[in-house]
Parts: sequence; structure tokens; C-alpha cells
Amino acid sequence: MAIERTFSIIKPDAVKAGKTGAIIQHLVDGGLRPVAMRMMHLSAAQAEGFYAVHRERPFFKSLVAFMTSGPVVVQVLEGENAVALNRDIMGATDPKKAAPGTIRADLAKSIEENVVHGSDAPDTAAREIGYFFSATELQPRS
Repeated sequence: MAIERTFSIIKPDAVKAGKTGAIIQHLVDGGLRPVAMRMMHLSAAQAEGFYAVHRERPFFKSLVAFMTSGPVVVQVLEGENAVALNRDIMGATDPKKAAPGTIRADLAKSIEENVVHGSDAPDTAAREIGYFFSATELQPRS
């Protein structure tokens, strides 16, 4: 199995509700190790740039408004097959469809307020990591 990195955001709804620690614990218990982490408040320009792939979708404006509504925690996670593992740990986007024991099943309120974002592929992870972190902020891979 390959050690890889993925990108994760703990969204404003989770930070506001004090669920950051519980989410990080889910990730660590699931086999992922945070190697870089920062709490920040996204600007509209940052959120629009990050979610540019969704610019033409009807939910884009509300997504940007939500992601700029409070602080988020951006992080780089490392582990064996980290992208797929993180997606498994997060659970389905809709918490009602997420498997029991996943982050979204346990902690999310709705499909809109689903507490976490995770990269969907290794190339996406690399792009998303680079959007928020410089190479000098990242530890060498294990």
C-alpha cells in the first residue's frame, strides 16, 4: 500500500459547534496523521478560487457564503491510500446516507452542513494542498 497525502477542511458549521477535536480524532483513529494544519477564515476570493470547479452550479454562491461564514480548519493528512481512506472515514456527502460511525453520520446536520470536505482523487489532493500550503510548511513524507 502506498503512503499518500490528502487534503481536508473542517467546515464552519463544525468549528462553530466545537466538533473540531472529535473530527480530528475520527481521522487519527481511522489511520490518518495530520502533517499540516491551520485555522483560518476564508475570504470570498479564496473560497471562490478553491471551489471554482463548481462556479456554474446553482449552489455555488451559497457554498461560498457558507464557507466564509466562520473559521475553518485546513489540513494535510497522510496515511496508506489517504485519499480513499479519508473519504471512507468522512462518509457520504448526505449524512442521512452515510454509514454509521463515519464523521458525517455522527456529526453532520445536513447535506449542506456536512462538517468536512475531502479531496476526491490524488491529483485533486495535490492541487488542494498546494492551494493552502507551501512546500516549506509540509514535513517530508514518512
